[in-house]
Amino acid sequence: MSTGLCLLNLAGAPGSLRIVGDCIVGIDVAPAPGDRLIDCSGTRALPGLINAHDHLQLNGLPPLRYRDRYHHADEWIADIHPRLNTDPALRAYRAAPLADRLLTGALKNVLSGATTVAHHDPAYAEMFEPDFPVHVPRELGWSHSLGLDGESAVQASHRATPAHRPWVIHAAEGLEAGEEFERLERLGCIGSNTLLVHGVGLTTAQQQRLVRAGAGLIWCPASNLAMFDRSVDPAALIEAGALALGSDSRISGSADLLVEARLASRLANLDGAALEQLLTATAARLLRLPDRGRLAIGMKADVILLPAALPLVRTERASLRAVFREGRLLLADPDLAVQDAGFHGRPATLDGRAKQLDQTLARAAARSSLPEPGLVIA
Repeated sequence: MSTGLCLLNLAGAPGSLRIVGDCIVGIDVAPAPGDRLIDCSGTRALPGLINAHDHLQLNGLPPLRYRDRYHHADEWIADIHPRLNTDPALRAYRAAPLADRLLTGALKNVLSGATTVAHHDPAYAEMFEPDFPVHVPRELGWSHSLGLDGESAVQASHRATPAHRPWVIHAAEGLEAGEEFERLERLGCIGSNTLLVHGVGLTTAQQQRLVRAGAGLIWCPASNLAMFDRSVDPAALIEAGALALGSDSRISGSADLLVEARLASRLANLDGAALEQLLTATAARLLRLPDRGRLAIGMKADVILLPAALPLVRTERASLRAVFREGRLLLADPDLAVQDAGFHGRPATLDGRAKQLDQTLARAAARSSLPEPGLVIA
């Protein structure tokens, strides 16, 4: 048997996890001879969270809004595009290395326990390097929106996406934007692998048709409220298992997925178990990620540890005790005995709280031209 890593004395279920390489190989088992051990007394384990919608390269900018209220996302895009080459802040950000911009998005996510991120933009090679901090699903189809891409390109994108892969598009992102659903339906783009993002303008009947098609919605309430002061009513979609949660990028959405989760819990009156399900197993199913979203034998070892008595809805990123991505420990509290497991991190503070950060990740963060707010590398 290969030498593994065993997380012991977890509160609740599971009581222990055994990891070999990048996978979970044991649940509630004793360590094998030679295993490295971490005593996790006082903590509980959850699967790494799944952020179902983000634009990783856009998270180093502040919120961008040029009107008090928007009627449709097309208006917001029309406000931004002319400024890309004239606004000094936008020009400077676009001049920053793409690797730094992507790292900012990855740090935002992994520091909040999101180990998988559905990136809604081109598949940049940097995201698939071995040391990139989060898992970015490679095999998903996408189109930006009907407004930017046009009907022909949207339809071609959907047709080119295999039925067993998700296909993602911004849709009905506006106060009276339900007609976009009708257009997508006429184009044959509402199928069992379709995931609409935002859906602010969806009617109850359209939500029902979405569910009947086996499709789903990615809900980004912070972005919706910032732009439109309104969001979709998610109750029926949650009940049907047809809704996942996304943070969107910081130019319109939350600071991180935990902040988004607190808002979603309040708006939808979600209890702790329902919120955890939304951010793990449901998101994995909708995004067709069979090896993530659950703590089970054979699953990728994406694991977060948090204080046993702390519900996810009250968890802030500095509260996380540890974050593992595919068995690799990226973040840990200094008082967690991770040195016994061979982890020698670099000291850092996150939102004023002492942490140990993976050495490779710490070096990348320290080199970046775009520092992550609240993160200080020693």
